[in-house]
Amino acid sequence: MDRHDGFREFVLARQQALMRTAYLLVGDAHLAEDLLQSVLTKVVGQWPRLAKGGNPEAYTRKALVNQYISWRRKPAPEMPSANPPEHGVSYDDAALDRIVLRQALARLTRKQRAVIVLRYWEDLTEAQTAEVLGCSIGNVKSQTHHALARLRVLAPELMDSHFQEVAG
Repeated sequence: MDRHDGFREFVLARQQALMRTAYLLVGDAHLAEDLLQSVLTKVVGQWPRLAKGGNPEAYTRKALVNQYISWRRKPAPEMPSANPPEHGVSYDDAALDRIVLRQALARLTRKQRAVIVLRYWEDLTEAQTAEVLGCSIGNVKSQTHHALARLRVLAPELMDSHFQEVAG
């Protein structure tokens, strides 16, 4: 029996969800791939322990967020324009909202962005988010409050329609 039995299956089953989380954290597909690859390299070393009784997905998600928060290399900021190009390309409101939201998320601190991604895209509870981030529930609440306040300033047009119930 190979000590990595089940790792390949785990990666194949959860790759899309983990990649989505990585992308939402870093905002760039290539950097997300780098982040996920870096984390999976660490996870495979822990695989025998995780396979025996750990929670591989929770461990991997926590490692993903921790690696993102502590990453030393700073990518060149991606700043797509919210204004459609003048050469006839048409964007619907949802596409423009995604562009504006990506710009706003890129301007949050890493911890604030991680909290928003975990709470509202991964749909984790405050307690689950606190566990992933290794902090208190109060810290999650505070980071969420500050992140949403910052998003209200950076993208007020989104707050009016999409985040009204969240931002309260």
